[in-house]
Amino acid sequence: MSSVLLNNCSQSKQKQNNKKPNVVLILIDDEGYGDIGCYGATGFQTPNLDHIASQGMRFTNYYAAQPVCSASRAGLLTGCYPNRIGLTGALFPRDTIGMNTSELTIAEMFKDQNYATACFGKWHLGWQKEFLPLQHGFDEFVGLPYSNDMWPYDNVTGEKLPKGRGRGSYPELPLIVGNGISETISSLKDQDKLTTLYTEKAVDFINRNKDNPFFLYVPHTMGHVPLGVSEKFRGKSKHGLYGDVMMEIDWSVGEINKALKQNNLEDNTIFIFTSDNGPWLSYGNHAGSTGGLREGKFTSWEGGQRVPFIIRWPGNSPEGTVCNKLASAIDLLPTLTSITNGKLSNNKIDGVDITSLWKGDFEASPRETILYYFGKNHLNGVRKGNWKLVLPHTYGSANIKPRNDGYRARKVKMTIDQPELYNMMRDPGERINVIESYPEKVLELMEVVEQYRKELGDLNVGIAKGSENRKIGKIEG
Repeated sequence: MSSVLLNNCSQSKQKQNNKKPNVVLILIDDEGYGDIGCYGATGFQTPNLDHIASQGMRFTNYYAAQPVCSASRAGLLTGCYPNRIGLTGALFPRDTIGMNTSELTIAEMFKDQNYATACFGKWHLGWQKEFLPLQHGFDEFVGLPYSNDMWPYDNVTGEKLPKGRGRGSYPELPLIVGNGISETISSLKDQDKLTTLYTEKAVDFINRNKDNPFFLYVPHTMGHVPLGVSEKFRGKSKHGLYGDVMMEIDWSVGEINKALKQNNLEDNTIFIFTSDNGPWLSYGNHAGSTGGLREGKFTSWEGGQRVPFIIRWPGNSPEGTVCNKLASAIDLLPTLTSITNGKLSNNKIDGVDITSLWKGDFEASPRETILYYFGKNHLNGVRKGNWKLVLPHTYGSANIKPRNDGYRARKVKMTIDQPELYNMMRDPGERINVIESYPEKVLELMEVVEQYRKELGDLNVGIAKGSENRKIGKIEG
């Protein structure tokens, strides 16, 4: 090889090293802790995700911000416990609220650094123009404004429901491009195309922005019910339709990663994969697996909020490693801000910088606690280190005989009358209440509880809001 060619290669490598890293963030809907091969999935394979995990790091104690769609996404994008910014539960087509534009999002942080930004998938943080992605820092958006079951059709048969009967009064489900409706999703067949559509948009975005730093956010609609999968994966798994969907999600990961490789961007891209909350267990074989964790979506037990998290950061995250330290979706904003030398707003956030963990410093413990807020503003539990204190609250249990093939079983109302304590190192399934044996741990955890009851409120004890809650965005008039 000539000296001129060597010099050019060296200059090209130096230029790439000086460039700020691209970030790809893939968020799956309702995927459980046990729904990836390297987390113990059975009945289907996820070779692309397993390969990326082998090139980077996976977390075993990573938590979604809340165990439900809108709140979880708000936390991920803003670095806040969702109830701090007034956003709880899941938003519906009838709602006239959304994420306040005064909140700094990950996309806006990147946009301030001249990154190209795009969101392809499910938004679910307000459907009116004021709340859509283009008003929150994204240059491009193609996707659904809310969940794919918020439409006037039967989730099993696909037939149109009469107005006044359940979802029959919902509007048609819009596919939005930018700020306007491109078409409507009006059949189960239309749902089948969504994963491929988002993937194609993501690949095209990478190809168009190979010479610019970019932030690509792909919050897939699947595996939320009604499940949809393209013909190339239908019937391919041993786990029925849900397994087929997970295989197509893995294919999507592979296609996006292939685009990075083809554009020589893989070594300068932080690649993140995670889920918005645990599986919707009421749907039986159309739901995922918690990997042995207790309960699932809509609960503050581990199965509701502990989800997979994989990160590949070439040259920084040690390959094939597992991190057991606490981490949360709300940590992404401050961590990515730190890595790219970006700026946060003056708004108080709850996330912490976990760059040290991403780089393999497992002696570090940047996050000490996890709060389990749910409902309108209910603090149902707190974890500190290996200890989790479950506070008195009610929840809907899916720990009954679920229905299958797209039908939803009724949840059973359960009540926790007294606090319960679990050692998460020895008992991640939350089977053995050890509160009588460790009174000192209860006192330690209750100090955290009282701090946040004052700061953010707790309706379980009649405190509607605390001293530091901020307002949700509202449509005026």
